[in-house]
Amino acid sequence: MTELRCKVLIVGGGPGGYVAAIRAGELGLDTILVEADRLGGTCLNVGCIPSKALIHAADAVHALTEPHALNALGVSIAPPALDYARTIAWKDAIVTRLTTGVGALLKKAHVRSLRGRATLLDGKSALVHADTGEQRIHCEHLVIATGSEPMELAALPFGGDILSSTHALALTDVPRSLAVVGAGYIGMELGMAFAKLGTKVTIVEALPKILPLYDDELTQPVARSLADLGVETMLGARALGFADGALKVANAEGAGTTVAADKVLVAVGRRPRTSGFGLETLDLAMAGPFLRIDERCATSMRNVWAIGDVTGEPMLAHRAMAQGEMVAEIIAGERRAFDHLAIPAICFTDPEIVAVGLSPDAAKAAHGEILIGLFPFRANGRAMTKQADEGFVRVVARADNHVVLGIHAVGAGVSELSAAFSLALEMGARLEDIAGTIHAHPTESEAFHEAALKALGKPLHI
Repeated sequence: MTELRCKVLIVGGGPGGYVAAIRAGELGLDTILVEADRLGGTCLNVGCIPSKALIHAADAVHALTEPHALNALGVSIAPPALDYARTIAWKDAIVTRLTTGVGALLKKAHVRSLRGRATLLDGKSALVHADTGEQRIHCEHLVIATGSEPMELAALPFGGDILSSTHALALTDVPRSLAVVGAGYIGMELGMAFAKLGTKVTIVEALPKILPLYDDELTQPVARSLADLGVETMLGARALGFADGALKVANAEGAGTTVAADKVLVAVGRRPRTSGFGLETLDLAMAGPFLRIDERCATSMRNVWAIGDVTGEPMLAHRAMAQGEMVAEIIAGERRAFDHLAIPAICFTDPEIVAVGLSPDAAKAAHGEILIGLFPFRANGRAMTKQADEGFVRVVARADNHVVLGIHAVGAGVSELSAAFSLALEMGARLEDIAGTIHAHPTESEAFHEAALKALGKPLHI
């Protein structure tokens, strides 16, 4: 057995783990990264990146199969044909390019990357099982970045025609019909993508609304888009089981019914990956199913750190990346603490949703009187020229000092506005700061400017 020693051992090569490793290596820390599968973790390989590739392909197909928008531009085309195998090959090529890039960045930072399954022996050592043999690694600092995995339902265990999001992204053919159990962001994103690819999609959600983490004002445009796509939505309904091409459902009234489906996508959330690698030997403090951490991502054991999905909500790749970068810098001797004020949440539905900071209700509960400015894209010239004038930008601020508390948007491509929204909250912007910043014309970002003006009571274009 090979014995290795390092300053920092990182278990998990997803967004949090590999970013922590790169930064640690850049700071001169002797670092080993252990990943059981492929670098990049769920996000890069079977989550964020491939799902967005599929969504883009679906958007392209939908634009060609719904010619009314193109006809308005004076464009007419022959009926398109979809070669889904080539679509998947294109998606996989993007993933390969990015995972190869992560490996190159780790090598450049002088990080030792090991492909194998780690078993923690204590807070200072781990055993790595690889095809080439076993290696015992001794470290001064241990970083746990094992991520999360899809949750399954007892009545709908994964396998065969019952899919997790990972399985859905690996399909080699577009299903004729698909039942999606769960109307959170994963179910909604993939459900809408497959609907655009020609699948008959039915969404089954136990709660009384879609996308329950967002307020109704943000989700109404998405609900209208679902209807336009012909997606049937069953709210307040529970999935009971699947057999012989039929999903058994108890509807909102409690009556039993069935949904015909070739495949069932179970998208009811994700759970932290805390088993299978010896975590129980560390006897760490837990916060429910998650590892408990403080504002520095330190666990209850000295020099044992945890980052990303295994530490709780929000389970977002960019949160994990920020935590990973911070932990590496703390180990290197810098003074850092994690600020969760401005973590953008994005739903890549049609239209997209962005939320940063507090919702209007949460802002009012926390700060009392508030100001709200909302500017619709139907009054934005750039949105009109893109045939994408559904949605709006909304700014929420304190009434007394105009400090911005939350920024939200729904519309085509609004994910690209998220950095501006986050920067405003991160820097403690007031409405006057946004209103006094010149926003380029014609761009969708003007809606951000106009929303701030509206909140101040001096709108220009509405």
